[in-house]
Amino acid sequence: AIFHDHVPIVSYYNDRITPLLDAVDRLRQLQVMTEGIQLPTIVVVGDQSSGKSSVLESLACINLPRGDGICTRVPLIMRLKHHPSLVPEIFLQFNDKTVPTDEAHVADAINLATHEIAGNGKDISNTELTLVVKKNGVPDLTLVDLPGITRVPVHGQPENIYEQIAKIIMKYISPDESVILNVLSASVDFSTCESIMMSQKVDKKGERTIAVVTKVDKSPEGLLEKVTRNDVNVGLGYVCVRNRIGNESYEDARKEEAALFAAHQLLSKIDKSTVGIQANIIAKCLPDIVRKIDEKLKTSISEWNRMPRRLLSVAEVMAVFTGIIGSSKESLRKILLRGEIDEYLYEKEMHCTARLVEMLNQFSTELHNCSDHTKKFMMYEIEVLEETKGIELPNILPHTAFLTILQQKVEEISELPIGFVEKVWTYIEGVVISVLDRHSENYHQLQLFIRRVAHKLVAKMKDRSIDWVTEIVQMEKETDYTCNPEYMKEWNKLMAQQHTVIEDIMQRGRYYLVKIEGFGDVKVGHLMEYKLILPKAFDLKMRVTAYWKVVLMRLVDNMALHLQLSIRNLVNKEMEKEIFNELVSTAGDVIERMLEEPPSVANKREKLNTSIKLLRESKEVLANIRDKIEWGDH
Repeated sequence: AIFHDHVPIVSYYNDRITPLLDAVDRLRQLQVMTEGIQLPTIVVVGDQSSGKSSVLESLACINLPRGDGICTRVPLIMRLKHHPSLVPEIFLQFNDKTVPTDEAHVADAINLATHEIAGNGKDISNTELTLVVKKNGVPDLTLVDLPGITRVPVHGQPENIYEQIAKIIMKYISPDESVILNVLSASVDFSTCESIMMSQKVDKKGERTIAVVTKVDKSPEGLLEKVTRNDVNVGLGYVCVRNRIGNESYEDARKEEAALFAAHQLLSKIDKSTVGIQANIIAKCLPDIVRKIDEKLKTSISEWNRMPRRLLSVAEVMAVFTGIIGSSKESLRKILLRGEIDEYLYEKEMHCTARLVEMLNQFSTELHNCSDHTKKFMMYEIEVLEETKGIELPNILPHTAFLTILQQKVEEISELPIGFVEKVWTYIEGVVISVLDRHSENYHQLQLFIRRVAHKLVAKMKDRSIDWVTEIVQMEKETDYTCNPEYMKEWNKLMAQQHTVIEDIMQRGRYYLVKIEGFGDVKVGHLMEYKLILPKAFDLKMRVTAYWKVVLMRLVDNMALHLQLSIRNLVNKEMEKEIFNELVSTAGDVIERMLEEPPSVANKREKLNTSIKLLRESKEVLANIRDKIEWGDH
């Protein structure tokens, strides 16, 4: 409420309203909005030439820029403050500077500041200009005056002037805490006013919209019906005012306004029971503000409590260090050795045993898919037998032939085990560093050191695994042996079909595709000409096939055992030993860095401290008026 029955605008602020406005103004001074908490704000909007300037001048008792076209080209934050001294204190704040002025020159000072912000032309800007008026008799109030709405650009204005103004207005009137003060001229149809249409977009029920009707002395006819009918849904009601005329003093203007509403045949019938509307809106918002301040304060205190304790001695550094290593080892045991996922329930990448099994299965599949046993069936075996034959009994199968084929098959898959080892250790490195980072997140200097050591350790263990797997592959390539009974069992099963298969091959006229157990349908037409060597070639093929199954299984099993042992050693022995060895060799540097709080942590600590102090002061401000004023919905 900005107006009262027959008394000047500034006389509304009684004992109930002033504490609320003081509280909000104090919160604004504390910059509580920097904590993301919106404060109730009166946003003044109106079509061009609706009389906005007159309304604001009546509140502040100072002259504002006037003229044709858009007078307000930037958001003007007006902070009015009752001042006990009879000498007003007036100044502008913009672009990180403060410019003092006085009553006689305030309009010129605003124009100069506007030119500096938005240029000398007729462009507008969304950069705020703050006008602070400390003057005896003015209300304690902060409001935002926005550019007047115009659809038609004048000379020197951009073609999209309406869109620019609308964007600024919507930014300020959209928050639920904003009270929309719509300035309307009595001479127009309210439903056609752009400001009304904009406010209806964000406040459809009009619960936070109030209308100030200007120039009522010039268009009194039908005004009572307009404000009574309320076609445009202004929920907080209408307040009708008479504009100051010419050089009329503010005191004279108030007397004339009071006399007009008392004696005018039509205007005297208008209900002026709008006392305290603004205070009621603020009172409604305050419980939510208190809740948000409490939530923000709890969050800040919780974050403060999670901040690392300042380390003041070598003993404290070592205690923290030992604690981080111990907790990290336990987490790694859970996820890498025991398969427990409670610490990383929703992070599937950290369900390590499951991911390692998937990688191992994929490795096994790739190994088995690497060789095609049916392509040019038995031709390679025939070629090898021809090239390794010697002066010997014809039914002897040369061992050299077997080794030649085995070496070629091992060579085909030799890169897969090394690639698998590299893939696994890359994954483990990510897991280890992630766990160490989580347990050392409050100690940035130590975190960098531990991360570097972990990277070095995993690289060392990866090299060991590559050396091991390279030796295993070489062993499979150069030698052949197994005591696995599955080899003989598989070979005998495959050899049982030798006679039938060779007969089918020789009868090419009847059969072109031959079904061979373990191979499926195989093209064999090309083998008829090798009748004499076919039995040997078939035997060699079946021996290699049976033995190759053993080799692949042995590679996968050995790889699984090696990785389990390596990971167990990493977690239980190597990690702690490597980190402490590295710490001993660079102890002075690490401990010195630990004792020096990094700027980022110090800045965060200072910021949190400032935030907690600000929020506590804000709570105190609101607590001081809780007992004096009822607030909330009432």
